[in-house]
Amino acid sequence: MQPVLAALVDLLALERLDRDLFRGRSQDLGWGAIFGGQVLGQALSAAAQTVGADRPVHSLHGYFMRAGDVRKPIVYQVDRLRDGATFTTRRVAALQEGEAIFSLEASFQLAVDGFDHQDPMPAVPPPDELRSERDMALAIADQLPPPMRAMAVAERPIEIRPVEVRDPLRPRVADPHRRLWYRAIDQLPDDPALHRYLLAYASDFSFLGTAMDPHGVSWLSPGMQVASLDHVMWFHRPFRFDDWLLYTVDSPSASGGRGLVRGQFFDRAGRLVASAAQEGLIRRRQPR
Repeated sequence: MQPVLAALVDLLALERLDRDLFRGRSQDLGWGAIFGGQVLGQALSAAAQTVGADRPVHSLHGYFMRAGDVRKPIVYQVDRLRDGATFTTRRVAALQEGEAIFSLEASFQLAVDGFDHQDPMPAVPPPDELRSERDMALAIADQLPPPMRAMAVAERPIEIRPVEVRDPLRPRVADPHRRLWYRAIDQLPDDPALHRYLLAYASDFSFLGTAMDPHGVSWLSPGMQVASLDHVMWFHRPFRFDDWLLYTVDSPSASGGRGLVRGQFFDRAGRLVASAAQEGLIRRRQPR
């Protein structure tokens, strides 16, 4: 496995301190705060490690409460809310310096048969015909602030190939719809739980920006304050994250300084494997 992907897998594995207590390292992506996908993926990892492997996660609901400090580890406290005949529920608090920065509730289910239907996968160009976000970032790296420049040129564990290209330095008004192909850059272990942690981690990339597209701004626009407020995911069908998944994202509403985004993940066979939604803060800072 390539080192940058192995490092991410290790980041999500966590150190077990006690039966329901875990510690995770923080990852600095150059944004000045912990990436929301990191704490989301680590919290899911902590919850899943208290549940049997025969009960995969089917849904999670998380709230971001404080910006995490990338210089400090995060402690994850798991509460075992319910162990039922079919469903298992866990609550996780992510703590730094004794204060909660994120909370998660996740539900796990024993596999059962049932009705089956889904939305169709949209027709899009295959990933082999598209450029990666990293290749496009390298082309404008010299125009980025130094911390962003380092992030742009760094190797990435997850490759993203957008169908609709957005330039965060020169944003233009666009429809609030994005479609992107996602894939881990190397083969992953045959651990279905790990693939779900990684998808949760990756689901926060290129997500909230969709709510800003109709307004011709980006997270790099001067004066913009952008932060995730909550994140919801549902896992519908088995998948592998070392094969391409199509992420289709739309934003049906923005109001009150908040934007709402929704997403669906399809595998290359057209199966809907997961869905996500998020509301985030998108507003211009008021001058002091």
